[in-house]
Amino acid sequence: MHSQPRCASSFRDSFCKSGVRIGSAVRFARAWAVLLQAVCAVSLAAGIVQAEEKAWQDWFATSGSLDGFQVVSGSATYAVDNGVLIGTTREGSPNTFLATKAPVKNFELEFEVNVDNELNSGVQVRSHLAKEGEQPEGAGRPLSAGRLYGPQCEIAVDGSAGNFYDEARRGVWWSDVTKTTDSIRTDAAKQAFKKGEWNRYRIVVEGDRYRSWVNDVPTADFREPHDPEGHIGFQVHGIKQGTGPYSVRWRTVRFRELN
Repeated sequence: MHSQPRCASSFRDSFCKSGVRIGSAVRFARAWAVLLQAVCAVSLAAGIVQAEEKAWQDWFATSGSLDGFQVVSGSATYAVDNGVLIGTTREGSPNTFLATKAPVKNFELEFEVNVDNELNSGVQVRSHLAKEGEQPEGAGRPLSAGRLYGPQCEIAVDGSAGNFYDEARRGVWWSDVTKTTDSIRTDAAKQAFKKGEWNRYRIVVEGDRYRSWVNDVPTADFREPHDPEGHIGFQVHGIKQGTGPYSVRWRTVRFRELN
C-alpha cells in the first residue's frame, strides 16, 4: 500500500474540520431565523391586540364641559371646575346622577374622589333609565320615569366603600347576593377609604365580572349576568330636609372601553 502524502492528509483533515464549522454555522443561522420569525410573530400579535384596545378618555378635563352626560333622577347640581367634577346636594331632591348618554359594555374606569363626611355617594355602572311605571325584577315598587337603577360602586366613610349596591332595584349588596363577602370584604377592604382625603378608585367591568379597588386595595370581585350593558352615573345622594348643602368631588377621571 502506498501511504498518502502528508500534504493530502492535512488538506483532508482541514477540509473536514472546515465542513463541520460551516455546517454548525448553517444550523445556527437557521435556528436564529426561526427564533426571529417567532419574535416577529409575537410582536405583531401584541401590536394588533394593542391596536384593538381603545384609548383612554379623560373625562371632565375641560372646565364647564358636561358633553356626553345628562342629569337624571333628581335636581342636585353638577359643575366642572379646573378638571374637577363637583356634585352638590339640593334640599328635597332624591338621589341624582350625572349619567352617560350612551350605554357601555366592557370598560375600565379610574378616578379620585373626595366626599363630605356627612354625605355618601357612588358610581353607577351598567345601569338603566326606567320607563314610567317600570318595575325591574327585584324592585319593591314601580319606578318613576328616568330613575337610574342597577349596580353602584359605593363611595362612603362607613366601611362599605368599593362594594356594589343594587340601587333602586333589589336594595342589597352584590357581595351578599354572590356570596363573596367573606372572601373580598376583608378588614383591609373596609378600611381602604380614607375619611376627608382624596381616594383613588379603579373599576373594571368585563363580561359578567365586576371588580373594584380603593387605594389599590381589592374591594369587590363578583359575577352577575343580569346587566350586560348600561349607563355610568356619578351620584349625589339625597339629603334630609334642613341639612346641607354637601358636595362630592371627582378628579383625574379617565375611562376606556375593553374588548
